[in-house]
This record gives sequence, C-alpha cells and structure tokens, in this order.
Amino acid sequence: MEFSKLLDLASDLGYELAMSGAETFRVEESISLVLKAYDIDAEVFVIPNCMHISIEPVIGRPLTRMRRIGLHGNDLDAVEKFSSLSRRICAQHPAPEIAAQWLEETRQQRRSYGLPMYMAGHFLGSFGFSLLFGGSLADAVCSGVCGLLVGIINKLIDGWGANQFFRTIAAAFPMALLAYILGVVGLAPNPDSVIIGALMLLVPGLLFTNAMRDIIFGDTNSGINRIVLVLLIAAAIALGTAAAWNCVASLWSPPSAVAPMDYGFFVQCVACGIGCIGFSILFNIHGPGALLCVLGGILSWLTYLISQRLGCSVIIAYFWASLVAAAYSEAMARIRKYPAISYLVVSIFPLIPGAGVYYTMNYAVQGQAVLFASQGMHTAAIAGIIAVGILLVSTTVRIVTTLRRRKKS
Repeated sequence: MEFSKLLDLASDLGYELAMSGAETFRVEESISLVLKAYDIDAEVFVIPNCMHISIEPVIGRPLTRMRRIGLHGNDLDAVEKFSSLSRRICAQHPAPEIAAQWLEETRQQRRSYGLPMYMAGHFLGSFGFSLLFGGSLADAVCSGVCGLLVGIINKLIDGWGANQFFRTIAAAFPMALLAYILGVVGLAPNPDSVIIGALMLLVPGLLFTNAMRDIIFGDTNSGINRIVLVLLIAAAIALGTAAAWNCVASLWSPPSAVAPMDYGFFVQCVACGIGCIGFSILFNIHGPGALLCVLGGILSWLTYLISQRLGCSVIIAYFWASLVAAAYSEAMARIRKYPAISYLVVSIFPLIPGAGVYYTMNYAVQGQAVLFASQGMHTAAIAGIIAVGILLVSTTVRIVTTLRRRKKS
C-alpha cells in the first residue's frame, strides 16, 4: 500500500475543494471517504485557512500532511467537479497513480467565464437587485454601471494579494461615490437604490451560507471564523459607503431620499431572476444548474412576497422563504447529485439584507442614533432568522440521512 501517495492524493483533493469555496464539512468528509475507500482511517482537521491530515499505517510511523489554504474565490463549478471526483474514487478504488491522473484531468476540465461574461454578471446582478429593491429603470441601469466599476476594481486587485477587508473598502468607496454623483447630476433619481443593487456584489453571501452550514455540522471553529469575516466585510462596506457619503456631502448637498417604488409580483420576480442570473455567473455556475439556481432564487422571493400578502410579519416571511430556499437546494442536490451549496447560495441571495446593511450605515453617518439602532437590530434579526431556516432544514435532512444509513448498515 502506497500510503504516502494516497495521502498526497487526498490532501490535493481537499485543497482543491477548499480553494474553490467548499464548506468545511465537505472538505473533511471528502478526504476521509477517499482514504476510507482504501481502508485507511484518517484524522482530518480543516479550518478556513489550514488543513491537517494524519494517518497511521499498520506498519510504520504516522504520516501527516498540512496545507495552507490561502485567498480563494467562489468557484462552485469546481466544487461540483471535485465532489464528483471524490465519489468516483470511492466507488472504483483506482490505483493511486490513476486517481492522481483523474485529479489532474479534473483540474484541466474546470470551466470559467471569460471577462465579458464576468462583467455581464456584475451588471446583471446590480441591475436586477436595484430594481428588486424599489429602484426605477434609470436607477437599475446606473446600478449596473456601478456594478461594472466593482468588477473592474476586483479584477485589478486580484493580482495584488490584498486581504478581503481592503478589497471591499477599495470597491465600496468608488462605487458609492459614483452612485451619489449620478444622483447629484440627476441621472439616478434614487441613489440609495443604485448603491443597494451594487452593494449586493460585495455582500459575502457564500461566506455567510458556509458559516451556517459549518455550524450545523459541528465545525464551530470554522463557522465562527467565517462569521467574524462576514462582520469584517460588513464593516468594510459601511466604511467605504460612509466615506463616499461624507465626500459628496462636503462638496454638494446630499441627495434627498426618495421612496422606493412598489412593483407587483411579476416585475419583482423578473428583477429577482435577472439578479440571480448575474450571481450564477459570478459564482461560476454553468449549464442547467445555473437555471435551477435562478429558479430557486425566484421561488424564495415569491415565498417571501406571498407570506407578507397572507399577513405574516417581515421576519416570519423571511423565515418561510429561507425554509423554501433550503428545502429546494437539498432536493436539487439529491436529484442531480450535486452539492447543495451550489443551489443554496443563489436561492438565498435575494433574502440577504443588503439594503438593511446600507440603511444601518447611512443612519450612523447621519447621526440618527435611534434609527441606526432600530435598523441594525432589524437587519440582525433578518440575518438570524435566515440562519435558523437554513439550520432547521439542513439539520433535518442530516438526521434523516444518518438514520437511513444506519438502517441500511
């Protein structure tokens, strides 16, 4: 038994999953199952920035691998491909050399959108969510332009190795500044809606979702690590947009607040679909899976709208919508044999309170302490109830799956 080669194979596979944005439990489980397929018991410990694997052969000294997990993006197509590879290895038990060749082939088969599609994803994501949150058509177009600016800045910073906090401020400040200027010159009737749409590009939706799923599966350290990073990114968004507001206020009169437009179900669902198409591109989701993710986003938002129409409070409406999004994602994952995170992150995205983060910051900058506290607590309550919905569905599915496995064994 070539223990060293198998350990290298498992660690390489786990590293690729982690760098693609997979949840902690998926990385640990994939490594453990691949080694278990060769009758090797392993101790696997993974946190967002480090991976440690140890095995103890029957004859010989323990073998250990440790990998540093650096800055990485959100490549859900790669998560699907490497997860599929781990299942293939477990089913066929190839020689280590053959499995390593499969791993290299999977690396070569990864798909990614080109620069035009990448920029289109930024425009569509900003355009759709600006319209969804009450912006006019002119606001939505301006928001799309601001989204393009965010995409350009992100591309420029990619090669710098900058941390996420700096990247977020570097994108949030010029984006918000451009939105306010467009409002001052009269091109954007509602600058708030322009900023909220483009702001969704900076909201760490995948990070938040992975944090919740890590906590579900008992990876508390990873979950807390990700939640802290979510809070830091939220603070960076607040600092960047607040600095832009102060710059505009010192040069011109601040743009007056405009009431958001109240669209009907059809327009909101279309806007939600456009925004979700943009984020499917940004999360590198391809083929029929992208359309199913968009459908999940529309279903979750439609559930929210119907719940409110039936008399539910905003918080309860978000709860039902998050339940639908999580249940839909788990169902699609089992029907199509793909990771649930690919569907969940887009399905849940329309519910993430980007508008709440913006208005909370705005009240703080303007010194309106009462409104700041009220909006901040409301935004936190929405984030919390979304987490509860995800936790409830995922925990139920996990329990049912565990019971079925025990019954079969």
